[in-house]
Amino acid sequence: MLHLKSPAVIDTAVTGDPSVAETVSTVIADIRDRGDAAVRAYSEKFDKWSPESFRLSEERIDEIISTVPSEVIADIETVQRNVRDFAQHQRDSLHDFEVETSPGVHLGQRNLPVSAAGAYAPGGRYPLVASAHMTTVTAKVAGVPHVTACTPPIRGEVPAATVAAFHLAGADDIYLLGGVQAVAAMALGTQSIRKVDMLAGPGNAFVAEAKRQLFGQVGIDLFAGPTEVMIVADSSADPFIVAVDLLSQAEHGPDSPAVLITDSEALGRSVIEHIDAILPDMPTRDFAGVAWRDHGQVIVTADIDAAYALADTFASEHVQILTDTPRRALESMSNYGALFLGEKTCVSYGDKVIGTNHTLPTRGAARYTGGLWVGKYLKTVTYQEVTSEAASAELGTLCGRAARVEYFEGHARSGDVRAAKYGGAPLTWAPATLSVGPR
Repeated sequence: MLHLKSPAVIDTAVTGDPSVAETVSTVIADIRDRGDAAVRAYSEKFDKWSPESFRLSEERIDEIISTVPSEVIADIETVQRNVRDFAQHQRDSLHDFEVETSPGVHLGQRNLPVSAAGAYAPGGRYPLVASAHMTTVTAKVAGVPHVTACTPPIRGEVPAATVAAFHLAGADDIYLLGGVQAVAAMALGTQSIRKVDMLAGPGNAFVAEAKRQLFGQVGIDLFAGPTEVMIVADSSADPFIVAVDLLSQAEHGPDSPAVLITDSEALGRSVIEHIDAILPDMPTRDFAGVAWRDHGQVIVTADIDAAYALADTFASEHVQILTDTPRRALESMSNYGALFLGEKTCVSYGDKVIGTNHTLPTRGAARYTGGLWVGKYLKTVTYQEVTSEAASAELGTLCGRAARVEYFEGHARSGDVRAAKYGGAPLTWAPATLSVGPR
């Protein structure tokens, strides 16, 4: 194995900034105590934003959407159709069922949507319009009755395209509200903001920490870290495209890892040369350049099988396969947020337009979870019904034995009384004055 480029910063894991955690904890506690008054105070403090109402009326939404160019609206509708179609296929793959596992024993499963979800789209340098599609469209396809959407003003201005995206996606309430105050308000509920059961959407370190602290009180999509891209390439890959695709994700932020694993040293060296040539004129070089310098890697392996095996140990968020047989990765890899197969595909398609969800696991979480999908908004619940007296008596006898192995006498007696009532078994522990009722 040959490292043509190693990261300047070895450990990219973030254990958490104590000052961020403390600030977030204070804000959450204050909003829990004071509700809307605290939300308004923090919005004024952090965003210099304190309108008469944070919630956008239907008339105001229509007014905002009218300022968005028609081509942008059409593009939003096209992208949301792609996201909706794929999400619907996901929903259709989940089936409720009931089975009779033995005579008179009926077991069932249902997939029920949460009652209310909160969707967050950040502002800042990159107003993530696509986050509205990924959070809200997916929730609505899952059947969530009420989606509350929050997005912050950007330097005092309304993010019109994001508002339009939330509205077209089906959000029931839209608030111009950002940061910890938005996330906490949705999770806890205030006098004017409805409490939700689940939060989804990206954000800065404060928003991510707020979701971490609120998890358990509400569900969340993922614990999100910096965007990651991994490219596995062989000698057939175009080094210019490889370089462009690495930098396309590095621009997310200065801590975004961009890694190339290849079995071709010549390709690896050419990619480095292309990146060095592209970066100086790249508008987002202040992020992409730092990310490449500090977290970029180019690793050469003995063969493509070794490249796949090494890539799998990273468990990266996005894994792009630029080889002559890209579909081999479907059998060779199992740890990734999403795979992008072949030169005609790129991670940016997944981020913005193709229809799969772009909220994906980072920092190795792909070893144990996938990303945001319809199923995140569903609760898979079960039910049981025993309609046969003989089956209940048999289960009661079994339950008595099984529970007593664990010293759960109360559990055992629940089984005993059914074994007695429906099977005639004696109740050795019951006082003589008590008897099991008639069948």
